[in-house]
Amino acid sequence: MFQWSKKILKSVTFNPGVADESLLALVETHLEQQPEKTFSDLCKEALWQTLCVPESVRPTPKPIGVEDIPSGMGQVQIAELQRQLADLEKRYFAKERSRLETIETQVMQLTQQVAQLAIMVSERPVIVQTVPMDSGTVGVNHGSPPSSPQPPPMMVPPQEVDPVISRLSQLVDDF
Repeated sequence: MFQWSKKILKSVTFNPGVADESLLALVETHLEQQPEKTFSDLCKEALWQTLCVPESVRPTPKPIGVEDIPSGMGQVQIAELQRQLADLEKRYFAKERSRLETIETQVMQLTQQVAQLAIMVSERPVIVQTVPMDSGTVGVNHGSPPSSPQPPPMMVPPQEVDPVISRLSQLVDDF
C-alpha cells in the first residue's frame, strides 16, 4: 500500500500560451484580492469543486492567525494597520472638531441674536389692544385671562431711539 507523507508537493506548470498565461494572471489577481489564501489553497478549492466533493466533507478553512504570518511580515502588517488607524482617527477627530466649532459659532450667534431681541423688546413702546370677548367682557389679545376690567388702551410715548438699535431691529425684523 502507498504511504502518504505529511506533505506532498505537486507542481503545476503554466505553459507560455495565451490560455495558460490568462489563467495565471487570473490566479494572481485572485490571490492579490485574498492575501490570506495561498496558491495551494486555491488549487485545493478548485479540486474539491471539480471532483464534486460535498461541502460537508470538505475541510473548513482555518482563519489566518498571527502565528501563520512570518514574523517580519506580521510586524510590518501590524505597523501598517496601526499607521492606518492613527490616520483614520486623525481625520475623524479633525472632522468632529470642525463640526463642534461650527456648532459653537452658531450657538454664539444665536445667543447674540437673543440678547439683541431682548434689548429691542425692552425698548419698544408697549401697545395694549383690547378685543371684545363673546360674553361682552374685554380681554387682551395676548391670550392672558382678564383679571379685572381693563382701562382704555394707552399709547406709551415713543422714546428717543438709538440709531444702532434701530438698525439692529430692522435686521431682526427682516430675519
